[in-house]
Amino acid sequence: MARKPASSPSSDDLGIDEALQRAQAHWNAGQADQAELFCQRILAVWPGHADALHLLGIMAHAYGNLDLALQHVRQACLAPRAPALYFSNLAEMCRQRGLLDEGEQAGRRAVALEPGQAVAWNNLGIILQEAGKLEESAVCLERVVALQPDYAEAHNNLGNTYKLMGRLDKAAARYEHALALVPDYAEARSNFAHLLCDLGRLDEAAEQARRAIDINPRCADAYVNLAGVEMGRHRHAEALRWLDSLLTSMPGHGNGLIARSKCLRRLDRIEEALDSARQAAATAPYSAEAHNVLGQALQAAGRFDEALACFDKAARLPGTAMGTAAVNRADLLAEIGRGAEAAAVYQQVLAADPGNVSAWAGRVDQKDYAAGDPEIAQMEALLATGAVQGLDERINLHFSLGKAYMDAGDGPRAFHHLGEGNRLKRATFTFDVEATGRWMAEIAETFTPALLGKFKGASSDLPVFVLGMPRSGTTLVEQILASHPQVHGAGELRVLQSLVSGMGNYPAAAAQMTPDEAARLGEAYLAQVAPLARGRRHVIDKMPANFMHAGLIRLILPNARIIHCRRDPVDTCLSCYTKLFAAEQRFAYDLAELGAFHRAYDALTAHWRAVLPQDRYMEVEYEAVVDDLEGQARRMVDFLGLPWDESCLSFHRTTRPVRTASLHQVRRPIYATSAGRWRGHADHLQPLLRALGLASPR
Repeated sequence: MARKPASSPSSDDLGIDEALQRAQAHWNAGQADQAELFCQRILAVWPGHADALHLLGIMAHAYGNLDLALQHVRQACLAPRAPALYFSNLAEMCRQRGLLDEGEQAGRRAVALEPGQAVAWNNLGIILQEAGKLEESAVCLERVVALQPDYAEAHNNLGNTYKLMGRLDKAAARYEHALALVPDYAEARSNFAHLLCDLGRLDEAAEQARRAIDINPRCADAYVNLAGVEMGRHRHAEALRWLDSLLTSMPGHGNGLIARSKCLRRLDRIEEALDSARQAAATAPYSAEAHNVLGQALQAAGRFDEALACFDKAARLPGTAMGTAAVNRADLLAEIGRGAEAAAVYQQVLAADPGNVSAWAGRVDQKDYAAGDPEIAQMEALLATGAVQGLDERINLHFSLGKAYMDAGDGPRAFHHLGEGNRLKRATFTFDVEATGRWMAEIAETFTPALLGKFKGASSDLPVFVLGMPRSGTTLVEQILASHPQVHGAGELRVLQSLVSGMGNYPAAAAQMTPDEAARLGEAYLAQVAPLARGRRHVIDKMPANFMHAGLIRLILPNARIIHCRRDPVDTCLSCYTKLFAAEQRFAYDLAELGAFHRAYDALTAHWRAVLPQDRYMEVEYEAVVDDLEGQARRMVDFLGLPWDESCLSFHRTTRPVRTASLHQVRRPIYATSAGRWRGHADHLQPLLRALGLASPR
């Protein structure tokens, strides 16, 4: 009778216990095939044997087959006397699959069976953290470090929970404790980098993230966090480089795909942002953050119904992104003119989480405050108690309080908060207003009448450029004109700025163009913008900063109309100073720099006024529109070569997305209260008045 190979045991050769011991020994020795054979032989004799199933699950997990691992360990946990370890491992596998409810049940079963098992409490704490049950998570993880004080991973996990709770001081202490225990703990350094970024300590954050990558080049979140630092520095191309490096080696990394979508959206590469977000949602179908980011990308693409559906889905999924998704949904509702629905969502979020600063910002933008409003005291308490520790959140809250106090007529308190918010924001970036002024002067010197008459460019008269200083009435003018049935308002497009960036040494490169190059630039602009017109006669590009490029517009699109919006300089600058812009407006966060920038802008636009033809370049005074809406609206419609339409006078009823800082103002009939409002705050505006050359209030 032939002897059976030792690697193929049967129940006749070995007892179940010995077979299991050999399976475990082979697995420990790295001999997975032999270990699996022993487990399968055991199951052939004893179907449902819990220990064999559990070991098969561990092996499947180690080789990246999470679904098979879950199948085996779930079955193992059905055994009447399945130990706590099996439930703890099931909990962790469920977490990795995004099955947080099932994972929580398994984790609670594990700690009930063995209350002294630190690993089980740790796994449950992480699941509760990801489910957004942060107070319970902290209790679990505090228990872990009490049971096992030298458990570095638990200190790191507890730091993550405290960070999500906004208790950044406690989070920092836990990360530092973890690193004191294990200095080469890459994940803790990466998480510490993320926290330092939130605190605005970007150089330190970058150093920690780089050290994490040096320690472990496969520490994926370190790449994501380093990209976050670069985005905080407004260096989006550098951020993208780090993310692409990560995704080259780990193409399905969920957090990497989410971060890449955010970065591409800031670069205005919307279709690519959509692609990354879709990949993230497919990779992690139960991730609230993935669906939230997909919603943001769809919103940027103008696909609002799909975006709302994604935000709804994200808000229903467990996790810490629930509140963020709800606020994003409210912001989108406000953008598309459904203000009452947006207000209700903000209220719901704040009822559940009174410390949600983004919800406060949305609510404050919608509301007019009176003195003594209890909501002002609630926001003050968030700052005073230290409940809000992240830099971006503190900045946001200061701006919200500044606006609320301004509404309530309390100038000193308003400017206290505006001053602090602007100071904190200004400290996050470098900006040289004098160099910017010299650059604008160089633009004026380059675009001479001789150069402006040199090329024919692309012949289309489709585009209308509405430009000027931010907060000078550009959104109002766009909304009036976009109410005309033959005009589409496309909002703030980055197309022209992208073309300028591609030219290289601007403005000198413009003077060196050939006629063919000028025509190609014009056609390149039209190729991106013409589809937005949706069959209408004109499409408006309302990027205020295009005031720098009015001369280039004349070269490459000589038949385009340009409407320059002007407003009282002090009112304009004050309005900029009171607003935390979503886009980069680096000149806006210091009163003296605001004044210097405005003077450079004023000199450049005076040049355009002198050299551009009046049938293609017109100026509209904000105050004139306020005083005589119909007269100015008729003047603008005539400038576009269109017949008059009465709907232009009912611009506040026009249903269209508005994404600028003025979105709430243009939903209301025109009002005059913002004209000359700076005079009541002149004492707080002296640096601005001096920079504008106004020695005393006018």
